[in-house]
Amino acid sequence: METETMASNGKVMAGEKPMKYFYYPGCSLKSTGRAYEESLLEVFKALDVDLQEIDDWNCCGATAYMAVDDMKASALAARNLALAEMQSNGDGAQIIAPCSACYLVLLKAQKAIKEKKEKANVLLEAMKNNGLYYTGKAKVRHPLDVLVNDIGLEKIAARTQKPLKGMRIASYYGCQFVRPYSTFDEPYNPQTMDMLMAALGADIVDWPLKTRCCGGTLTGTIEAIGQRLSYILLKEAEKRGADVVATACPLCQFNLECYQDSMNRTFEDNLNLPVAYFTQLMGLAFGISEKTLGFERLFVPLKTKAAV
Repeated sequence: METETMASNGKVMAGEKPMKYFYYPGCSLKSTGRAYEESLLEVFKALDVDLQEIDDWNCCGATAYMAVDDMKASALAARNLALAEMQSNGDGAQIIAPCSACYLVLLKAQKAIKEKKEKANVLLEAMKNNGLYYTGKAKVRHPLDVLVNDIGLEKIAARTQKPLKGMRIASYYGCQFVRPYSTFDEPYNPQTMDMLMAALGADIVDWPLKTRCCGGTLTGTIEAIGQRLSYILLKEAEKRGADVVATACPLCQFNLECYQDSMNRTFEDNLNLPVAYFTQLMGLAFGISEKTLGFERLFVPLKTKAAV
């Protein structure tokens, strides 16, 4: 049977083994962000990309734990890096981390081990005492990076069966996965999601708030401030004619969508703007059913001509 792999330019090369990725779901994609996992797995399956979930992964601690105990938080993240490396049998694991917080925390832990010798010694010794090792070969990747730079827009466009024609999409990147580490996109004006949505046939909404913070965990601490930040984002997207806001972060999706009723009461408005994961929109374009992609989990239904 002929096999294939992706070259660095995104082209598919025949005659070699397919590229394999290790999947780190984090806690959100197994709970509030289930629609993200459901749609992401379906989309990668449709593109014939092999995803292997890391065995025995643990919570990354999220960004909040790093502010409480940086060493323990780094140890939590480093354990996942070590597990992926060991399960790759020394091939250098490519780890896909879809959640923005997970992606950032794994990168922070990796950077600390590489650049802070004293901290690295503590973390590596802790892992050694638990039968783990880490060499630094693992590479943390965001799914947008893999889709655009490994698989390629050309192949994604070719896989599209029901283009998102007539759908105006405001791509919302949030503030975490392009800052402070802009590993694959521009930190203040990222383009990958816009390019991806355009390849699927959608109309791209040009707006300046694509990386502005949604409020993050403020909705759970100082709710009034968190909701105001999200409201500003949604109103700008609405003002510019967006049919839907596309996001790549479970917390952003939660903040922007689930509090719209509360925002309407507070700001005497009538917001009703769907907020979907970019992978759900990809799945629609691929002709995958809404139920399979987790659309029934959205609080604000997506109703457009392109919906299937």
